[in-house]
Amino acid sequence: QVQLVESGGGLVQAGGSLRLSCSASGRTFGSYAMGWFRQGPGKEREFVANINWIGLITDYAHSVKGRFTISRDNAKNTLFLQMNSLKPEDTAVYYCAARRGGVDVAAGEYESWGQGTQVTVSS
Repeated sequence: QVQLVESGGGLVQAGGSLRLSCSASGRTFGSYAMGWFRQGPGKEREFVANINWIGLITDYAHSVKGRFTISRDNAKNTLFLQMNSLKPEDTAVYYCAARRGGVDVAAGEYESWGQGTQVTVSS
């Protein structure tokens, strides 16, 4: 299992930007596909974006496509989520997750999770 710690959340105005980071340790980061998920108030955890182990293939939820960008720096064992044009609907706790193998959009397919970082977008 890889240990994950998210950071970068906070309170922003609608239309603003945030850059989330996820630091990994414990196992070889480059061997894992990574994903970002979020859980808003009263909602189930949902897929946001993922990236394969080499960083060349990415996928995004329809709701964030064109606004969010997922990336990774394997040399620094770090995953990123650049969030632009934020909307109040983006308010949620954001989690990074790791999966040994290929990318997946299902939360249940990821074996390691961070504790989450709160993102609040005000209107």
